[in-house]
Amino acid sequence: MDGSVSSVPRSLPSDAGRPAEAVLQISDLHMAFGDLEVLKGIDLSVAEQELVFIIGPSGSGKSTLLRCCNRLEEPNKGTIIVDGEEITAPKANLNKLRQRIGMVFQSFNLYPHLTAQANVTLALRKVAGKSRIEAREIALAALDRVGLSDKSDSYPNELSGGQQQRVAIARSLALQPRVMLFDEPTSALDPELVGDVLNVMQDMKEGGMTMLVVSHEMRFAMNAADQVVFMDRGVIVEQGTPDRIFKHPEHQRTRDFLGKVAH
Repeated sequence: MDGSVSSVPRSLPSDAGRPAEAVLQISDLHMAFGDLEVLKGIDLSVAEQELVFIIGPSGSGKSTLLRCCNRLEEPNKGTIIVDGEEITAPKANLNKLRQRIGMVFQSFNLYPHLTAQANVTLALRKVAGKSRIEAREIALAALDRVGLSDKSDSYPNELSGGQQQRVAIARSLALQPRVMLFDEPTSALDPELVGDVLNVMQDMKEGGMTMLVVSHEMRFAMNAADQVVFMDRGVIVEQGTPDRIFKHPEHQRTRDFLGKVAH
């Protein structure tokens, strides 16, 4: 196979000495549900090939931030730019833009009546307009990418939770997104299955995928992230390298949180 998803791992440009441009740029983002202000002016930039890891207590706005990044939630104010195009613009073509923004949820959201391969090819055919043959080739390459080439004809109920989540990752990868969003991708998995999903994410990172991850997997954040963002009560309290955030946090709120969750 010629690796139809070969463009997913993006190599560094020849002038890699220059600062990487932001693939995802979030500016002054506000979001409220009625009187409850969930996001209070978020500014965040994710550079090419960067893995930015968001941590924080429940209710801090982490998942809402991710959902705003592909307009599953409508922000009240602010701008989000993906790969140079503003997805918060009034006339933004969301179907087109969402092809650039892969998203993996806590729940796998697979169609139970479709095989793993068919779950991956569906968006390729309906959204990306690929032919049946081309969609199949891309889907098989994406499933191979997540270590499931031998499960392409299996239905979701024949797969473990970790395998189902890897199919969900393959479904997003197949559309060759510019950035991948992960919202608690391992929280619904049995502990022994978490590692397989994290290994795929690590492989994606090493392959050059730009990633914004919300998770409580602190060890993975320490080992894989370029930047760690600590959110609380709708604001970014602080951000920095994993070493700085986990070992030398500046704010007491960060220290209190890490004291409760760090192992």
